[in-house]
Amino acid sequence: MSTYRFDALLNPRTVALVGAGEREGSLGRAVLENLRAAGFPGRVLPVNPSHASVAGYPCVAQVSDLAEAPDLVVIAAPPAAVPDIVADAGRIGARAAAILTAHLGIGPDDPGPRARAIARAHGLRLLGPDSAGLVVPSARLNVSLFAHMPQAGDLALVSTSGTVAAAIVAWASRHGIGLSAALALGSACDVDVADCLDHFAGDYRTRAILLCLDQIDNARRFMSAARAAARSKPVVVLRSGRHRPDRTASGGHAPETHTGALAKPDAVYAAAFRRAGLLAVQDLDEMFSAVETLGRQRPFPGRRLAILTNGRGVGELAADRLAERGGTLAAVTPADGLTPENPIDLGIDADGPAFAAALKPLLADRENDAVLAIHVPTARSNAAAVAEAVAGTVREARAGTTRKKPVFAVSLGADETEGAALSAAGIPRFTTDSEAIEGFLHLVRYREAQDDLMRTPDSLPRDFHADTQAARGIVARALRQGATWLDPISVMELLEAYDIASVPLTLAPDIDAAAAAAWPVIAAGGAVALKVVSPDVVHKSDIGGVHLDLVSEADVRGAARAILARARRERPEARITGFAVQPMVRRGRRRELIAGLAEDPTFGPVVVFGRGGTAVEVIDDRALGLPPLDLGLAEDLISRTRVARRLEAYRDVPAADTRAIALTLVKLAQLAADLPQVRELDINPLLADETGVVALDARVRIGRGYPDRRVGRGHPRFAIRPYPTAWMRTMSLKGRAIHVRPVRPEDEPLFRAFFATIDPEDVRLRFFAPVREFSHAFLARLTQLDYARAIAFVALDESATEEGRRMLGAVRLHADANGESGEFAILVRTEARGTGLAYALMRLMIDWARSEGIARVEGSVLAENRPMLAVCRRLGFGQHPDPEDAGMVKVKLPLTQAG
Repeated sequence: MSTYRFDALLNPRTVALVGAGEREGSLGRAVLENLRAAGFPGRVLPVNPSHASVAGYPCVAQVSDLAEAPDLVVIAAPPAAVPDIVADAGRIGARAAAILTAHLGIGPDDPGPRARAIARAHGLRLLGPDSAGLVVPSARLNVSLFAHMPQAGDLALVSTSGTVAAAIVAWASRHGIGLSAALALGSACDVDVADCLDHFAGDYRTRAILLCLDQIDNARRFMSAARAAARSKPVVVLRSGRHRPDRTASGGHAPETHTGALAKPDAVYAAAFRRAGLLAVQDLDEMFSAVETLGRQRPFPGRRLAILTNGRGVGELAADRLAERGGTLAAVTPADGLTPENPIDLGIDADGPAFAAALKPLLADRENDAVLAIHVPTARSNAAAVAEAVAGTVREARAGTTRKKPVFAVSLGADETEGAALSAAGIPRFTTDSEAIEGFLHLVRYREAQDDLMRTPDSLPRDFHADTQAARGIVARALRQGATWLDPISVMELLEAYDIASVPLTLAPDIDAAAAAAWPVIAAGGAVALKVVSPDVVHKSDIGGVHLDLVSEADVRGAARAILARARRERPEARITGFAVQPMVRRGRRRELIAGLAEDPTFGPVVVFGRGGTAVEVIDDRALGLPPLDLGLAEDLISRTRVARRLEAYRDVPAADTRAIALTLVKLAQLAADLPQVRELDINPLLADETGVVALDARVRIGRGYPDRRVGRGHPRFAIRPYPTAWMRTMSLKGRAIHVRPVRPEDEPLFRAFFATIDPEDVRLRFFAPVREFSHAFLARLTQLDYARAIAFVALDESATEEGRRMLGAVRLHADANGESGEFAILVRTEARGTGLAYALMRLMIDWARSEGIARVEGSVLAENRPMLAVCRRLGFGQHPDPEDAGMVKVKLPLTQAG
């Protein structure tokens, strides 16, 4: 349902409290007292069959007795009564309910699922059950169990845990940090984290979002909402239970490959948060640091920090922490009384004027992006005076300028009251240097995450075309045979279908066949490797199933006998189907890597990369990424491992071809998109050097179907909707061949060239005003799409190659968070008018919207743009003047009635 009826939940005019009472310690009394103390301006309607009035408010026996339908019903009643209360609320027209009652169960006949089904039938939104309530300071609404009412501010807090939410609210209240809202979701049977992200992403009162969660039930909805929110404002996430065994995996298939074992739940969640652009923190201390920072400081460009202190030791500690956390120490421009050293030590007796004199040139210095002022109170240096001096200097520097350089402050050992001046000046204040560094880096990482989200990836090689038909045939054949693992020949053929080089091999059913297969290599002066082939043995080396450097038939026969003997001794139940014979590949200067796919119960397929070999799980040098991947994302994945440093050149060893490695990861991600039946894929080792990569050994586990909860629109298993290849078209318009496909992230240069050569009048008709420059950020928003919420089709002249094709036009549709309506925009070159291109693009966009279940398509067209209005009429759009702009026409097409 997303943001449907969120206004009733967060800004109600009337609140009914079921279970309101006067008994000391009761749930109903606690909520009523908080509501009264907040000064809620609307009507309060207590419901309790045991009272005629509560705290001076008239009380009715049941919800159905209310004289008016409340916007919000707060339920603090016994579990068995909750479904009937929800039913009564729905019948009288209530719009939202918060269930504070706990222990409603999860079985189909338990109160919780019954209440949810009843609420959905009435369109009633539910917060909870087991919720600690919600607070909206600006609306003076507090229907929570929190001990404190925060002041109004611009941070939104969303937590599945009531106690974690209460802790953050209490901390924020004590430190003067304001919140736009705080919600404790509890069991989240209806309103969930994704709904809240969608709402607060578009809420102008909210500047940043704080998330505290345990696990995610619908990964696709979460990722779509998180990616959209993170593009508009900072989102900080804290996940509890990170080291607890993943409960969603119980009863599922335990990982059998190295890649599966490396894809631990917490690592997958971290990869998902990173891909969405969220700032992940590890504990409440880091969250408090983020709250202090975001509550007073907006994100800023740059990462260079200048440290000003009255003690070299404490300054060096801060610099050490900055270096350990990947920050950058700024250079310092020499000035009067200011040395070029960083940290800048003013001496143990530095007072307020000394700090002010040193801080002033730092605020003007373009060699740094932010300043951290650290003060240690001494007998000759008063903390309050230094705080006043720092605050005054910052206010003076910021007066009359839009460039407000960030300043962070630390006062070690000072009283809370001495920091009031800093807070009043909008300076984040911390009690330790470590907290301050974390706060600074939160904003640095947010800006870097934004840059990553906007980065234009390199184009994939045009000669890479996966043979998906052959790949699907390989997997289908194995499934028909009842196999759960592909045999070595099938694995080699599958990799070949995706242009991943591997070492050729021959399958031999017995010892004699193995010797015969090895002879041509041995006769040519080479050596062979002999490997056991068994559907029951995943890690061959565990039973001595790999013998290397065999240089004679006798060696091969002896190795085969040894493999069989040990297999019978250690794995008597294992089915041995034969041997794989491969020419020896000398490692030489090649690096041993691991690459593959794992299946996560929450997020679906995950791409795994790291250092390879038999000890991969012990070394645990790996990075994970959610598919789909482009080359930029793949290169980032590589850079997050320790082995990435070994891929660089050192001594007389040339650098490995990292682009070939990245391309291999992209190919694996594409394989996951094309073949949902592939559950795990393990290439270990993947050998890499300056000439490229080669797969030395690989395993592939397959299975039928996939969990029903991930079946839906688009790919059934991906948490992020992959590129919609099914919507590529070739059209013939008045004898002209035109290629139409969905926009790709790497299309930014194509759009830039398009806007550079298009008629300025066409641009004005599209954007309703002249546009002088199209920035990277603007073009990135046009080309980098979440295909779960938006689509854009680009039309290219088919008469040229892909690189040389001219862009003739594009159409875009962006759906709202509820998936009910989509707003379109279209731009076509003047030379393409009259060819039917605009009509064809609009028709294709409408077909996509209908396939996604979008109820209506809307748009705004300049009244003077008569050709576009004619196209809209032909497609069945209704048209009416914009009441707020006489020069604009609103067009709308209800898809439920469109043919």
